[in-house]
Amino acid sequence: MGTPSHPPPAGADSLWSHPLVSRLSRLGQRLKQGDQNHPWILDAGVVAVVVLLFCVPDLAHGGSRHDRAMAFTRLPWPGTLALQAGLVLPLLWRRRRPSLAFAVIAAVFLLQSSLGVWLRAGVAILIALYSLALHGRLRHLPMACAVTAGALGLVAVRLPTEVSILEALFFLSSTIIAAVALGLAVRIRRAQLAGLRDRATRLEIERDQRSKLATATERTRVAREMHDIVGHNLSVIITLADGGAYAADLAPERGKQALLLIGDTGRQALGELRRTLGVLREQTDTPQLTPQPGIADIDALFTRIRAAGPQVVYRTSGELDTLDRGVQLTVYRIVQEALTNALKHAGHDTRIHLTVTVKDTQLHIDVHDTGPSSGTARPGPPHDEGHGLAGMTERAALYNGTVTAGPAPGGGWTVRATLDLTPLSGVSGTGGAA
Repeated sequence: MGTPSHPPPAGADSLWSHPLVSRLSRLGQRLKQGDQNHPWILDAGVVAVVVLLFCVPDLAHGGSRHDRAMAFTRLPWPGTLALQAGLVLPLLWRRRRPSLAFAVIAAVFLLQSSLGVWLRAGVAILIALYSLALHGRLRHLPMACAVTAGALGLVAVRLPTEVSILEALFFLSSTIIAAVALGLAVRIRRAQLAGLRDRATRLEIERDQRSKLATATERTRVAREMHDIVGHNLSVIITLADGGAYAADLAPERGKQALLLIGDTGRQALGELRRTLGVLREQTDTPQLTPQPGIADIDALFTRIRAAGPQVVYRTSGELDTLDRGVQLTVYRIVQEALTNALKHAGHDTRIHLTVTVKDTQLHIDVHDTGPSSGTARPGPPHDEGHGLAGMTERAALYNGTVTAGPAPGGGWTVRATLDLTPLSGVSGTGGAA
């Protein structure tokens, strides 16, 4: 019995599904999209907020009583306006050029402090420090913090004696730390989100690539099976049909026998095609009623080949029945392709010698035909039929094997294949499903 699953807190889903939260989320997405399309709007909005909250009060009152109590100098409104412009306007490029914006604001702030002037717009230096931590180069951040601490220290020494200098420095340093911490936190969070998006994109690409690779591999395997099945059985059927047509007048019983063999070969080919094409259907839970052919089915293969005319001599050596089903299917398909090629190119009156040998961890397949009986040279395979040798090579490669084919010294054609029977992870059963 499994452990009971605990449902999520009832308030979690209801909070995110609340209409107010949904509206705020949509509003945030719209603001983000608008900022990407028109970044100047947000920068101008920040400047406008700073002007309304911190610049207008100074211009309206010409310096409050609180300022005079702190013994700060009060400038005429043109000087105040000039300092405010120097503090606020650089915020327009705080995201594109954060280091330059901070340098200009810090210079104006130091000028203001050296003149003994206190302006509420001085909060711009903290905004610039936050922007530098968020958008700028991190190697500039220590120097910017030191400059900000020095500038605010000049303000702290002008505070009235009722305020402890240590308390003032603690408060001002806290504002510096808060601005830097907030900028770094947002920067790290954005980097994490960008990394997650990049990882999701790469995983999606890798998933698509694996799917395409698996599809291509399956298509290649099905095409190889189709080539083996169709190529072999059609070659046998064509040869039987030609022989039956030739013998129909001379020996009608031989013609009838050829027709019966053609029917048996066609039914077997149809069954193998149905089993192979079954993997392409959407419903893959249909049981496979007929097992894939193995070494024991080579005798039945010889029966069809002999019916088409060629003489076949078959020899084996070693423990063949204990081989893995995937190895047996590979051996069967290689032998089938080699016999098909012999039937195509050497004719119906050739003699084929087949030897399958298992020795230690090696399996050897040797197929040799004597060539056409007329003594004419055996033609090479046409260019468009070169898939047979490629298919045999691919099958042998599954077991670290090799396939060689070429004319024999004494005439005819020889195909030799070698398979490595050393157990490997993932090799067992590669040919077990159609």
